[in-house]
Amino acid sequence: MDRELNQINVIPLVDVMLVLLVIVLTTATFITTGQIPVDLAKSKEAGDRRDVPLVITLAADGRLFMNDQPVSEEGLKTVLIPHPRESLVVVRADRVTMLERFVQVVDEVRGLGFRQVSLEVIRL
Repeated sequence: MDRELNQINVIPLVDVMLVLLVIVLTTATFITTGQIPVDLAKSKEAGDRRDVPLVITLAADGRLFMNDQPVSEEGLKTVLIPHPRESLVVVRADRVTMLERFVQVVDEVRGLGFRQVSLEVIRL
């Protein structure tokens, strides 16, 4: 039991470096996901559709965006009209957004004939 350590054990060092690499790569993907700061609500279940949706963002200060481009409140209809009605529409609403404002936007989108309207949330 009294033997001297004459070698360096590098296995714990490699483990720590791999964990740090995973953290850095995960953080880098979260940074690039959205350009408009929206604090999304959380959900335990989420859908996994892979087609490219039309993204409508409701910011906390009430501003409205369509695919990261600012849209006036009256201009949402004119921006959505050229798109096919089968398109998936995803609404990203900050969790402090008034429910009434969210419902108004969803009603306007559904009133234009879009039937696939979803709310984007963060999975727990």
